[in-house]
Amino acid sequence: MRADVEPRLLLTDFLRHEVGLTGTNVGCEHGVCGACTVLFDGDPIRACLMFAVQAAGHEIETVESLAGADGELHPLQTAFNECHALQCGFCTPGILMSLAPNLDELSELDEGQIRERLSGNLCRCTGYQHIVDAVQRVAKDREAPK
Repeated sequence: MRADVEPRLLLTDFLRHEVGLTGTNVGCEHGVCGACTVLFDGDPIRACLMFAVQAAGHEIETVESLAGADGELHPLQTAFNECHALQCGFCTPGILMSLAPNLDELSELDEGQIRERLSGNLCRCTGYQHIVDAVQRVAKDREAPK
């Protein structure tokens, strides 16, 4: 998508208000909470720390891109649902986008490493254990023979 934007418009505001992709949440607006995490050319970044004009020519993926065109949920979304890894859901899009590009690495991570990977995302509701359980479920499902 191409659009003319004011140079000072944040990527979060562009995604939410100009494009209508409201899964990218605005939390702290300082890059600390992780609620605004999106993929920038495949890497997780904090959209509240980037101007929309800086995204020109780059691929931006939001949480809305995780589910398939047919509505089939991404394995992380399914595991979050099955493991009760969300409560209010405000932090969930950012957590999903932080983990999604590294699915192949998840099976190699122990609980401490998963918690470290999640350390850039703040959640006030879950206590993180169910989130860790969901990540471990995805890792186990990816290892299982099909």
